[in-house]
Amino acid sequence: MNLSAADSGNLLTDVSSLDFWLDHPLRIVLIFLISVLVNLLARTVIHKVTDSIAKGTKARVVSKKNSNGPQEWVEDAVTARQRQAQRAKTVGSVLRSVATIVIWTIAVLMIISELGFNIAPVIASAGIAGVALSFGAQSLVKDYLAGVSIVAEDQLGIGDVVDLGEASGTVESVGLRVTQVRDVEGTLWHVRNGEILRVGNKSQGWARTIVDVPVPYSCDIDHVTSLLLKAAKKVKNETEVGHSVRGKPEVWGVEEMTGEYLTMRIAMRTAPLQQWDVARVLRVYVKSALDGEGLHIPLQNQSVVHGTQTMPIISARSNGPTASSPATTSETSSQNDSSSN
Repeated sequence: MNLSAADSGNLLTDVSSLDFWLDHPLRIVLIFLISVLVNLLARTVIHKVTDSIAKGTKARVVSKKNSNGPQEWVEDAVTARQRQAQRAKTVGSVLRSVATIVIWTIAVLMIISELGFNIAPVIASAGIAGVALSFGAQSLVKDYLAGVSIVAEDQLGIGDVVDLGEASGTVESVGLRVTQVRDVEGTLWHVRNGEILRVGNKSQGWARTIVDVPVPYSCDIDHVTSLLLKAAKKVKNETEVGHSVRGKPEVWGVEEMTGEYLTMRIAMRTAPLQQWDVARVLRVYVKSALDGEGLHIPLQNQSVVHGTQTMPIISARSNGPTASSPATTSETSSQNDSSSN
């Protein structure tokens, strides 16, 4: 485009004038500076939020070696800080990325508007695209939002044993969209975070070993309680898994009662993920204690069979039984007696 001398002079005059620089160029510079400041402010707020999220992490119970004896389970702040760093890093990176994209998208649109371009079609297209994404990718957005909540609330972490409903096992990976859980058979489950309705975490804080022991109905309850409690204390004081037991063992008493047996319940609080090992050893010591006293676990759903016996038959013509007419109980009667007992 060729400009005349007069037009060139007018353009140079406009560019050199103060009013020109106080109009669009100043607004563009202000938009840029404000965007930078808002982005820094958003990052500062996100940093404060992630710190508050990290402070909600409870200290993990871990095994440590004593200088004077065997291992013991204690609450470890180092493990908690590691999980705090992981959670803060994950949540913070997502929030910072979202904040930066939103702020600079708005800034670019405002700068384009200041340059004289019509951004109405762009905004309309963005609105249509947003509506389309909201319908097509709503499950994806749901997964990401649920993933952020899971990480922020410390519902589970790598190495935890969890029950997610359809899948249960050890957590191997925690992502913002998918959580990976490997079950006891070795199957790796990929669970979408948006589909997780509940989380049962067996690794946080402490666990409890519950062992139910059937004993004969006619046994002395106080004596059996003493035997079971003594066996539980031996597990804590004399075995390798004893350092996993926290607190005193307890016998809660009769949990179930039938005509054949009583069920006594033993409870022991343990370190997380150690309840199964403690239960296996406890069953062995309980069996030895019962065998030593001659107490055997009764057979459940047993049947009692009665033998034949002589029964008098009442004569229709006399008021008393006849001595010369013995009879035995039928097979059907024996079966009925057996089922009733």
